[in-house]
Amino acid sequence: MPVKHPNPGDLAPIETASRDEITALQLERLRWTLRHAYENVPHYRQAFDAKGVHPDDLHTLEDIHKFPCTTKDDLRRNYPFGMFAVPRQKLARIHASSGTTGKPTVVGYTLNDINTWADLTARSIRAAGGRPGDTCHVAYGYGLFTGGLGAHYGAERAGCTVIPMSGGQTEKQVQFIMDLRPEIIMVTPSYSLVIAEELERRGIAPEDIPLKVGIFGAEPWGEGMRSEIEAKLGLDAVDIYGLSEVMGPGVASECIETKDGPVIWEDHFYPEIVNPDTGLPVADGEEGELVFTSLTKEALPIIRYRTRDLTRLLPPTARSFRRMGRISGRTDDMLIIRGVNVFPTQVEEQIMRDPMLNGNYQIVITRDGHLDHVEVRCELQHGVDSASSDQINQVIKRLQHHIKTNIGIMTRVSIMHYGELPRTQTGKARRVYDQRPRQE
Repeated sequence: MPVKHPNPGDLAPIETASRDEITALQLERLRWTLRHAYENVPHYRQAFDAKGVHPDDLHTLEDIHKFPCTTKDDLRRNYPFGMFAVPRQKLARIHASSGTTGKPTVVGYTLNDINTWADLTARSIRAAGGRPGDTCHVAYGYGLFTGGLGAHYGAERAGCTVIPMSGGQTEKQVQFIMDLRPEIIMVTPSYSLVIAEELERRGIAPEDIPLKVGIFGAEPWGEGMRSEIEAKLGLDAVDIYGLSEVMGPGVASECIETKDGPVIWEDHFYPEIVNPDTGLPVADGEEGELVFTSLTKEALPIIRYRTRDLTRLLPPTARSFRRMGRISGRTDDMLIIRGVNVFPTQVEEQIMRDPMLNGNYQIVITRDGHLDHVEVRCELQHGVDSASSDQINQVIKRLQHHIKTNIGIMTRVSIMHYGELPRTQTGKARRVYDQRPRQE
């Protein structure tokens, strides 16, 4: 469909800078980050020393390959504040993301970090076509998840009027969209189609919907989903990328002029692609695991963070920065359910809290229309088959409550009798049955 905001607006000088200017700035900031991390984070000092490298060993950008990578496990081992480079009293905000062991990954921000985050999300909104004076309807979840507040502060910084709707309440979402008439919506792609279905149910045609731009992130989506969203909501659908450990939403964003992959804001994040098996760098254009080093973060500098996302680095188009291709998969077993990161072991942990249930379970993921649905199938312990229907219903309600409270997703729970679920004959149980269609 035609782009509604073809004019990129006033760009920051760095967005149109030469490659030499960009690399010079990256080198200066990378030297500062390495020293900041080494001097203030015991983990980094130990990791650098163990590998025999020092911040002074960075002479060119390619020298970053000499330094050790950081993983989510490193953040878990240093839970909650061990990876911070500033005293806790200097933190302005704390967010958290899910982990496999029940402990979240804690991330923090100084006031300068919050300002940088707001600036970069504002830059992303402008790249997506948002302009000062627009109204932005934020339907990402608020709270410890970085999506809602990250979008909120960025939209305000961009000069927009913000509707802090958060997720859910679809009928009210539609009412506010039609009554308050926002030009921008920030939401997961799957939930945007639920909103579209409610608009269609009310007989509202795409051309009568006031939205002009949709900024979608927090879960994978393909070109087929983009086309469907654009057709049903009558807007331009733009991809935004981010993750809590690196910053949050606004690490990269597509430009509305091209919609050809998120532009990485390379003045604040240095990207690499590495072979996921060896950790060695691959050439631009080759697929591998995305790795980020922060260049300006104070509270939580991150050095060569392995995101587990599989993608490619692409040459610049609409801006002077490189782009990233669509995420083709992940190197771990993390599931993304309606924008929430979920690990099977998190579900297992909640199952094992109940003495009436044993350790055999299945997670079945399906898609009904545009929304993911999760069924958790588990078994009664041997010897409790005589449990009454009331007792079983209580187990179901408890487990649904624990999963919703601790993981953040709604589930259907099915309780089987002992022995009804298949046992593995190979030594490795299959826990996840992801029956969702692949994005094209």
